[in-house]
Amino acid sequence: MRRVFISGGHGGLARAIVECFSAAGWETDAPSHAVLDVGDRSAVRRWFDCHAAYDLAVCAAGITRDRPFLKQTEEEWDEVMNVNVTGAAWCGRCAAAAMVREKREGQVVMIGSYAALRPASSQAAYAASKAALAGLVKSLAREWGKDGIRVNLVLPGFMLTEMTAVLRDSVKEAALSRHVLSRLNTPEQAAAFILFLQDVLTAASGQVFDLDSRIV
Repeated sequence: MRRVFISGGHGGLARAIVECFSAAGWETDAPSHAVLDVGDRSAVRRWFDCHAAYDLAVCAAGITRDRPFLKQTEEEWDEVMNVNVTGAAWCGRCAAAAMVREKREGQVVMIGSYAALRPASSQAAYAASKAALAGLVKSLAREWGKDGIRVNLVLPGFMLTEMTAVLRDSVKEAALSRHVLSRLNTPEQAAAFILFLQDVLTAASGQVFDLDSRIV
């Protein structure tokens, strides 16, 4: 049975990925923050040391600490970078190491954000962290391609999840107004694309897939 790891398992997208892949016959491991703090590199290493190699690792854990940059605390900045960048990098690294060792094939998918391309005001930390993933993915795709490991970045688009539920209605309406199709992706649609990327787009690596209809 094929196996997928999804970090940030408590989130709306992660839950949708679990449902989608489970329905396709995959075994899923989707630890929540309470089970696996991706910002703790020792904990990440222990997790992957205790599990056989996965066929796919989806680095979906992410946090926001939106605040005007001149008022942002050092602790908030470090927290965002530690989870969104370092956490994704170490989950990807540990997953890929096991893939190379046991399978000589596999894929790491990192979850980015449109905010990396067109950030809103007061999103310096979040936007910078998600922008960093684009460079990370392209570098790792070059480095790991010879070992049969694919690395891609998926920008799922603005979705109605727990992360966006706290936003004001005016913010949600403004986001929707920038979609030329006037509709949003659902977590289930984004999860289906990740399955498609795994099973059908098998020659794709080092790519950034922007899934919604906002035009950069």
